[in-house]
Amino acid sequence: MKKRFLFFFLFIYALTISAQGGFRFKKEGNKVSIPFKLINNLVFIPINVNGVELTFLLDSGVKETILFSLEDKNEVSLKNIEKITLRGLGSEDAIEGLKSVGNVLEVKGMESINHLLYIIVDQDFNLSSHIGIPVNGIIGSSIFKNNLIEINYEKKRVVFYKDSRKNRKRIESKYKKTPITVEGSKPYVKANAIIDSDIIPVKLLVDVGNSDAIWLFQNISDKIKVPKNNFDDYLGKGFSGDVEGKRARITEFSIVDFKFLKPIIAFPDYSSIKHVTMVSDRVGSVGGEILKRFSVIFDYQNEFLYLKKNRHYFASFVYNKSGIEIRHSGVQWVKETVQLQAFPITVDHLDTNGGKNATSLKYKFQLKPIFEIANIRKNSPAENSGLQKGDVIISINKNPAYKYSLQQINSLLRSEEEKWITIEIERNKQALKFSFQLIDVL
Repeated sequence: MKKRFLFFFLFIYALTISAQGGFRFKKEGNKVSIPFKLINNLVFIPINVNGVELTFLLDSGVKETILFSLEDKNEVSLKNIEKITLRGLGSEDAIEGLKSVGNVLEVKGMESINHLLYIIVDQDFNLSSHIGIPVNGIIGSSIFKNNLIEINYEKKRVVFYKDSRKNRKRIESKYKKTPITVEGSKPYVKANAIIDSDIIPVKLLVDVGNSDAIWLFQNISDKIKVPKNNFDDYLGKGFSGDVEGKRARITEFSIVDFKFLKPIIAFPDYSSIKHVTMVSDRVGSVGGEILKRFSVIFDYQNEFLYLKKNRHYFASFVYNKSGIEIRHSGVQWVKETVQLQAFPITVDHLDTNGGKNATSLKYKFQLKPIFEIANIRKNSPAENSGLQKGDVIISINKNPAYKYSLQQINSLLRSEEEKWITIEIERNKQALKFSFQLIDVL
């Protein structure tokens, strides 16, 4: 089979092959609304692929539709497959993949026919372990290109509107409107960043698939410099390896008339973005930590972005102060005790329980998640306490780890107050306990 080399990465860089026609209304209608799950500022939506429901990350920073983690979805039938090679974010080698054409994707009252799919066959690459729910793929511009698309972060709904003058007029009466450019099927917006006292105009990718507030590429522009008060951090995982960089607070970020004081910015290392082909003048991305503070409407056809503040607008900008990244590493059988209530039995007016209700215990076994430390930041509170990459977490603050969701653990590690965290772990079949305090170094 013919091989092609495609260069793209998970959150920013899209594939360069021409896209399919995109999603359209199945019947005459004006609006379709679907629920989504919001996890770590990322949007996950259900989409049927050739009749099988899968979960996709919605990502405006990707042009094509990408599938992975299909090991438990053997019933998915893919059309017209050929081999390809994928390479992208990170600094490691390319990975093998597949290309499939002629597929049908459906979501409620919308469909995309003759849909082009790219499949990552490497089972080591998956989002599920880092998100905490099964994630089967990423979907990009085909969602946005034909209609007005609202992402309502507060109500957790994605809404498709027909691209009509009536709908745009209604939206313009309620939302703040700003121009964007759609280049290579991806949206870009102009904004301003103040680093120290320097006001820097920036052109940013509007990236729904990036959980951070803002990424700035210091190697692209001489004006972008990392503030002195920063720390090295793990920023995420791409198709070609881990993405490393620095985090720091800047003085201010503004988009349209909306201003944010002291947001936390990620500055990826050059080695992590060296495979990216940038559009003209782009110096970074604006992601979910900013976007979640609005109801956002994309109008690709007319190149506008609409923003309306929601109740999260004034939320503080926080980060993982512990220095550890947790991932879901499997499941385990857990024995739980269930208390059963027994009713008194009376025979010939004789109460066998002395007039009191009896109780009994029953045990049940349930599958529960296993969490482990996927990465640990150097000189962080967690590393200084003695925790290591690969440690399996038994309990957090005396509560069994399996009683938490991954999102709850991440929220705990992002706590604003400088609280103490005690984590019991298993290492080399030995139980160990470590404590550390969440310290704000920014």
